[in-house]
Amino acid sequence: MTHRVQIEYCTQCRWLPRAAWLAQELLTTFETELTELSLKPGTGGVFVVRVDDEVVWDRREQGFPEPTAVKRLVRDRVAPGRTLGHSDKQS
Repeated sequence: MTHRVQIEYCTQCRWLPRAAWLAQELLTTFETELTELSLKPGTGGVFVVRVDDEVVWDRREQGFPEPTAVKRLVRDRVAPGRTLGHSDKQS
């Protein structure tokens, strides 16, 4: 199955580096599960992560995500049951 991730980020807020870093983390973790990861420029303070067009993280509702939290949410949709090692441990 093919899975797509999109990270929409605010260009006015200069959040491209944060979006690119999160994209790198996801691509490294899910290199065989993802067929596409895109960065979508936006405005108005947006920072939203979507998996297969489903919003899994919205900064306006949840604040900025920790990479491990996003990895768990992505994993639950693209590779359920797969372990993420230390990222699965709750703090």
